[in-house]
Amino acid sequence: MPKTEGTDKLHLFEGHEIRSVWVEDEEEWYFSIVDVIAVLTESKNPQTYWRVLKKRLIEEGNQTVTNCNGLKMRAADGKMRLTDAGTTEQILRLIQSVPSPKAEPFKLWLAQVGKERIEEVFDPELAIERAIEYYRRKGYTEDWISQRLFSIKVRKTLTHEWRERGVKSNPEYAILTNDIYQAWSDMTAREYKTHKGLSKESLRDNMSDLELALSTLAEATTAELERATDPENLSEHRDVAKSGGEVAGVARKVAERKLGRPIITSQTAPDFGRLLAEVIETQALEESAEQEGRP
Repeated sequence: MPKTEGTDKLHLFEGHEIRSVWVEDEEEWYFSIVDVIAVLTESKNPQTYWRVLKKRLIEEGNQTVTNCNGLKMRAADGKMRLTDAGTTEQILRLIQSVPSPKAEPFKLWLAQVGKERIEEVFDPELAIERAIEYYRRKGYTEDWISQRLFSIKVRKTLTHEWRERGVKSNPEYAILTNDIYQAWSDMTAREYKTHKGLSKESLRDNMSDLELALSTLAEATTAELERATDPENLSEHRDVAKSGGEVAGVARKVAERKLGRPIITSQTAPDFGRLLAEVIETQALEESAEQEGRP
């Protein structure tokens, strides 16, 4: 079953591209096995090499390497395609099965790739500082950044409650997340992204202040309900997720009646950036006019 959440990224090893995906809920990098094989073996057909090697490893009973995950990564044609991917541990085991003079340098490279994440585990403040700097570079306001960081905290709290009660796999996380979104926004996460014209971009990074606030309210309520009801199976977890989402759904409908417009917008981060620029420009013109004595 393919995983459903993650941020794809290209890493370079000695000039070779290694596709990877950061899976947030697992806090784990997954690397394209075919790309790793291509680097280690310099094979002209790494896909075939991996198929043969995988068959041999299965016959040898090496489940650690062969029990890899299918993740969507960007192919040469630009399309997202399912690709065998492994964690750092699986890749290290794979290296042991592939004779290559590049094995040791590749191990050091893997350690460097994971260095920032390891640092953040021992010093979470580093992760916060990097996130703040990332959003600032993107042009988000300080208020939005504070709200986004709080939403991340709430999400981590919720996933912790799920894990504590037996929710382990990404497909289950996706089902529950969709239940929450459906209950408060009347759309699944995928439908919401389509509404905004997004593909691989983060949905929450493209939410307005109100959208983000409602999404956070839905997940915070779900986390509290998880603790209060202590669900025991996926069906019960889904009921809780829907209930948590419904609380934010009620708030959305009340706000829409008061405002006289939809809360859910098709606008994305670039639109919010343009709106911010327009506000700043308007303020500058008004201040200039005041200084010059114009109305």
